[in-house]
Amino acid sequence: MTSAGKARRLRESKGTKRISALTVYDYPMARLLDEAGIDILLVGDSLGMVVLGFPDTTHVTLAHMVHHTAAVARARPRALVLGDLPIHSYDSPVQAIASARELMDAGADAVKLEGGSEMAATVSVLCETGIEVVGHIGMLPQHVIEEGGYRKKGKTPATAEKLLDDARALERAGACAIVLESIVPEVALRVTHAIGIPTIGIGCGEITCDGEVAVITDLLGSFPWFVPPFAKPEVDLAKHIIAAAQAYRERVHHGV
Repeated sequence: MTSAGKARRLRESKGTKRISALTVYDYPMARLLDEAGIDILLVGDSLGMVVLGFPDTTHVTLAHMVHHTAAVARARPRALVLGDLPIHSYDSPVQAIASARELMDAGADAVKLEGGSEMAATVSVLCETGIEVVGHIGMLPQHVIEEGGYRKKGKTPATAEKLLDDARALERAGACAIVLESIVPEVALRVTHAIGIPTIGIGCGEITCDGEVAVITDLLGSFPWFVPPFAKPEVDLAKHIIAAAQAYRERVHHGV
C-alpha cells in the first residue's frame, strides 16, 4: 500500500477502529511489531533518551531520525511508518519540506511535528506538497527545557479551549491524525469528539482518544531507569536481559 493509502486508512479509522501505535527504532523490532499487527510504527525522537542516552529529545538531529527511519523501513512493514521531525528541523515551511522529504526518502509514510495553531501553515504547505502529516499537541517534549519540565495540559478553561482550537486548526490544515500528549482526560475526550480525524493519546487517560501510542521500552520494561507514571509495562524485560547476561558470564568464566 502507498503512503497516501496508509494515511487514508488512518483517517478512515475514526469512529470505526481503535488505533494501536508503538515507537520503534530498528529493523528487527519493526518486523516483530508489524507481525503483531500494530497499526502505526512511530520512529520517535524519544530515541534520544531510550537509545542514544540523551537527557531529552532536544539533542536529536535530523540525521539521527533519517538513520533510524531507514532501519525501520527496511522491514517493509504493512503498518504506517511515522517519522518524527526533530527539533529545529521545521522552523520554517521551506525547512520543514526539506526535512520531511529526507524522512520520506528514508522510508517514512508520514511525518509528525509538534505544535498547534502556530504550525497550521507549515502543515498545510507539507500536505500541499504531498507529504502526509500527523500533528502533536498538549505536552510537547521538544519544549521541555523552556517549559521547565513535563506538565499536564488542559487544566484550565482557557488552556482547554486553546487545545480545541489547535486541534481544529491542524485538521483544517490537512493533518491525517493528531497525537495528544499528557492532556487531562476530560479535555482529551472533548478534542476527540470535536474533530473528524483520529486522536492518538499518550498520558491522556483511558479510552479518551481514538487510539493509543506507547514507547516500546515502556511496554517491554527494558528501560528501567525512567518509567513514566502512565506507562503500563507488559513484561519486565530488563531483569531477563540481566539474568541472561549473568548466565552467559558464568558459563564463559567457568568454561561450562
